[in-house]
Amino acid sequence: MEKKAIFKTIILLAIPTMLEQILSTLLQYVDTAMVGNLGEQATASVSVTTTINWLIGSIASAIGVAGIAMISKAVGKDDREEIRCVSSQLFLLILACAAVLGGASMILSPYIPIWMGAEQSIQKDASAYFFIISVPMLFRVANTICGAALRATKNTKTPMVINMITNIMNIALNYMFIYIMHMGVVGAAWGSAISYVVSGALMFWAYRKNEMLCWEWKKLSIHKEQLKECVRIGVPVLLTSATSCFGYIVFAALVSGMGTTIFAAHSIAVTAETIFYIPGYGLRTATSTMVGIALGEQNKRKFDLVSEVSIVITMVMMILNGVLLYIVALPLMELLTSSQPVAVLGAEMLKLVAFTEPFFGLMIVMEGILYGLGRTKYAFVVETFSMWGIRIMLTALCVLIWKLDLRAVWYCMIADNICKALLLAIPMCLKKYRKKLFMEKCL
Repeated sequence: MEKKAIFKTIILLAIPTMLEQILSTLLQYVDTAMVGNLGEQATASVSVTTTINWLIGSIASAIGVAGIAMISKAVGKDDREEIRCVSSQLFLLILACAAVLGGASMILSPYIPIWMGAEQSIQKDASAYFFIISVPMLFRVANTICGAALRATKNTKTPMVINMITNIMNIALNYMFIYIMHMGVVGAAWGSAISYVVSGALMFWAYRKNEMLCWEWKKLSIHKEQLKECVRIGVPVLLTSATSCFGYIVFAALVSGMGTTIFAAHSIAVTAETIFYIPGYGLRTATSTMVGIALGEQNKRKFDLVSEVSIVITMVMMILNGVLLYIVALPLMELLTSSQPVAVLGAEMLKLVAFTEPFFGLMIVMEGILYGLGRTKYAFVVETFSMWGIRIMLTALCVLIWKLDLRAVWYCMIADNICKALLLAIPMCLKKYRKKLFMEKCL
């Protein structure tokens, strides 16, 4: 009965986030298809700065992970004052993060496409796209961090509704700017920028309306202990994301040097795969929240059951997703690009990666368990070793020394994902070490 109750709770928490992520990805497909219909150069203009945007988003996400761990633990302890205190510190971090990231992104926008190895013919459009979507950085950061705070209080429906509405708005705006006003890549950027403003404003409004999170403006001040804990949890997550994103940047730069057609196929295939593993991140959020609550309650049995149920659900889901990805690989690529050579090459890569989706799911859920415990340093070590010691090193050899094709590059990516999944699973497989992880955090 306990296991069934936990299963039900995890599913109820995960479904809104999963639906949110799936719809967001589906709309991203539409967005990619809209730009893809403008030609390979337009696709490359948007795709060349994707990894930089991942890096920017990962900084806010790292703060969100720390927020989930701290708030969910306070929820488990039923400490309303602690919840509000953490919430107020997250707001201060939103302001600081937005100022630094927004300013740096706009200043560096003319140079980033060049650093990414973009061909000269697309550098101007790529720079304009990146600059425009960097302007509403405050709203982008608020959407991520405020949404994480809401989910930590078991409110996953509100972020889902807000992001669903604004993603649909993004598609409508893109259609208007790209096809009606004929603004091309710049039009796609303006559609995204306006949507960021609306989503960030609505998420902040919901965050302020939440009774558990709401703090008084006159009491807003810096609390060193909470910020210190946020830094302790968040910095390794940030370093993990930075290591990963810089790895993706080098990885993308290596692929971009193989030609526009190959790079377009690679970029679109990466986007196409997203919807098949993104539900795992919905489960990761639910798992982190439930682990944090079990930690606050000092309930070891609940922690074990949450971990067990989450792993089973994630693995079953990812096996089914892998089968489906293999079946729909070519039709999906043809939906996202009008270039047949790009579609065929991208579909071949998707069929390769379909067999490893369960490992990707295992990696995601293990991160969720460790993040819920506030144990984030190990994930950083694993990410650094695997990304740079396996993916980047082997890809550099394949591309620069051995002159192999895109298939070899994707084998390197697959090896990286499998390695990370296995290494992250080790602490949870060792019963004594798992107990030690939990009990130390209860003190």
